[in-house]
Amino acid sequence: MPAQNDRSSRERDSAGKPQNARPRDGLGRPLPRGAVGVDRIPDDLRLPPDEAITRAQELLDGGMPFHAHEILEGTWKDAPEAERMLWQGLAQLAVGLTHLLRGNAVGARSLLGQGHDRIRDHEADPPYGLDIAGLLHWSDTLVDALEAGRVPDSPAVPQLRR
Repeated sequence: MPAQNDRSSRERDSAGKPQNARPRDGLGRPLPRGAVGVDRIPDDLRLPPDEAITRAQELLDGGMPFHAHEILEGTWKDAPEAERMLWQGLAQLAVGLTHLLRGNAVGARSLLGQGHDRIRDHEADPPYGLDIAGLLHWSDTLVDALEAGRVPDSPAVPQLRR
């Protein structure tokens, strides 16, 4: 009979909230305890928009879209109401790419579509130098391929700015 999960042995933050302190790979997947993973993005990291875009692009270019998603999500949580959908959409595009690279075409298609829909209202007047038209084209291309049953082996990395 398997041993019961002892709740007292779970990792917890300073407030007692359960967390998973296992190391993670570049796509955010948990690795075995004791393995060497990549640095994690702190849950409470909140960057101003320009810095978040720059850091997220560095992570995307480095093959770590899950971590880019974490950066964008932090900015989304602090964004003014008028920008929340934009930041949520950018985070969803990054996590959609994460799902695609992890081999989850269904999750990728869903999140890429949701992210696309959330950023499109900013196409006419994109803030922070964002390339909304380029991101819409990028996500449309991937979604079209996934809907046609084609899963790109190495999808293009989105460019957040023009």
